[in-house]
Amino acid sequence: MTETRSQSSTEVELLSFRLAEQEYSVPIMSVREIRGWTRATPLPHSPPFMRGVINLRGTVLPVIDLASRLGMPPVEGDARNVIIVVHAGGQSVGLLVDAVSDILALPRSDLQPPPELAADYAHSFVQALTIVDGRMIRVLDLSAVLPTYQTEAA
Repeated sequence: MTETRSQSSTEVELLSFRLAEQEYSVPIMSVREIRGWTRATPLPHSPPFMRGVINLRGTVLPVIDLASRLGMPPVEGDARNVIIVVHAGGQSVGLLVDAVSDILALPRSDLQPPPELAADYAHSFVQALTIVDGRMIRVLDLSAVLPTYQTEAA
């Protein structure tokens, strides 16, 4: 039984998803739920990547267009898209993505740090890279992706 515990501590579970023909992932433990596309209510003076807010069982949930946040063209926002509800840094946020791909269980040793490219703004959001079945998957750093000003505004 202790072998199983030590194996699980050396593994990481990730939820992978697609954004503009690229694959990204977030730690499965930060994912609260996966929802179908819901049109968000825009908020005035919000940054371009902020899609707005939705009603999540009586709670106002901010929704980030993850592609826009990462410097890509915004997600169209239709029935094929999904919102991944994540919780990190004491806040819950919806991430609008193209589609969920898979749940991956990988050895931590398979995760590699991204190359340091200071001029590439999007790489500051990538915490690690891994290759699964010949596909490059980026592991996002949720604390960098989620805007911190939301909790400061009152």
